[in-house]
Amino acid sequence: MYFKQFFDEKLAQYAYLIGCQANGEALIIDPMRDIDQYIEAAKKEGLTITAAADTHIHADYISGLREFAERGVKVYASDEGGRDWRYEWLLNSDYTYQLLKDGDEFNIGNISIRAWHTPGHTPEHLSYLITDGAATNEPMGVVTGDFVFAGDVGRPDLLESAAGQIGNMEPSARTLYRSIEAFRKLPDYLQVWPGHGAGSACGKAMSAVPDSTVGYELRFNKSLEAASSEDNFVSFILDGQPEPPLYFSRMKRDNRIGPKLLNGLPQPKRLTHDELDGLSGDLEGTVIDTRERDQFAAGHLPGSLLSPLNRQFSSIAGSYITENEKIYLVVEENELKQAVTDLIRIGLDNIIGYVTPMDLNRYAEQGGELDAIDVINFESMDAYQDDPSVEIIDVRSQSEHSDFHFQGAINIAHTRLLDRLDEVPKDKKLLIHCKAGGRAAVASAFLNHKGYDVTLVDDNIDSYKKQEQISI
Repeated sequence: MYFKQFFDEKLAQYAYLIGCQANGEALIIDPMRDIDQYIEAAKKEGLTITAAADTHIHADYISGLREFAERGVKVYASDEGGRDWRYEWLLNSDYTYQLLKDGDEFNIGNISIRAWHTPGHTPEHLSYLITDGAATNEPMGVVTGDFVFAGDVGRPDLLESAAGQIGNMEPSARTLYRSIEAFRKLPDYLQVWPGHGAGSACGKAMSAVPDSTVGYELRFNKSLEAASSEDNFVSFILDGQPEPPLYFSRMKRDNRIGPKLLNGLPQPKRLTHDELDGLSGDLEGTVIDTRERDQFAAGHLPGSLLSPLNRQFSSIAGSYITENEKIYLVVEENELKQAVTDLIRIGLDNIIGYVTPMDLNRYAEQGGELDAIDVINFESMDAYQDDPSVEIIDVRSQSEHSDFHFQGAINIAHTRLLDRLDEVPKDKKLLIHCKAGGRAAVASAFLNHKGYDVTLVDDNIDSYKKQEQISI
């Protein structure tokens, strides 16, 4: 049996290529939308992908299942969870597909794949038990999707906190508890191949370790340890979950009704000086500046958003940009393809043009208009504490804010600002802070883009508390 794990750093997402070397066929589980990466990897091993499967309707990226179906590959998806959790784009389509119930099996050559219904994160969620039939008739591992991770379990609150299904959080947590009870009955040696690793918003304490075993997780996974009773587990798993990125509800919708076909990566054009001048008048367009925050604060195209090409790029872009906006990039030439790929993976396809940081510098030297953002530290912020014309905006998570916050500060997580703009006062100067400046910087750019008067507090709150001897 051939086995390969793919990892996307920005979404902390794992996909799995599983192949039978005896007959040259392969299966891909939880593929992203840009499927050529998997096809090429399989080809290098003398394999052809003949099947693709999802563990569930994903919330954090566009699934590649439809792309594979369009190319004639047979796709497998869940038929559990009820009518509201079906893959609508598959039903009554001309694609080759099979909807799976708990216990259903299919084969790729000598490899057997058995669907196991593991609801809780979502109602339709399946895990896949993998058996290498050339060696044994017992499973060697389980692809757990967003059910059990290394160090954590999939969060059961997203249907409420991200998709707006009020009242769903606690029942989902109790359903997840029952799935965990079934997980306890698996053999300790069984390998666990999760759908995400550290950095994903689909859990709160995931390990960076790429795989695990059932026995190890039962012994050391804090979320599984909290499942000593149903009520204890529900309380533990719902406490302290970070606010989900705003785009999650859109991904759920698109993956259910059918994502648009990609038809290759967008090819944005390099903009001229005159075209840069015209961007400020493009009411349907948004500039994403991928430089570091100090460069951005010193000078950027008016109205630009800031989203450095780090692990938070997809989360920030998806939370600040709507699907129909035209997108322009400030990005290094050698990073353009990666930025475009990251955007299309979350359904932001309308990428029109780009300039490099050198182009931007040249534009400024030739008289082009740039904006700047004021930057202060926490010590300087103290002078504004009693100023009624100033409002402090804390863009950390709610749990961080609860641990310690400045008196009177408004708390809105940086990934939820677009949805909560009506809570941000328009008639005041805003001091934007987080823990160490990164989230505050992107939030400051976004609020400035929306017409607010902002100042970035670029400082470390832990160092400030220690220096000022502020207790939590």
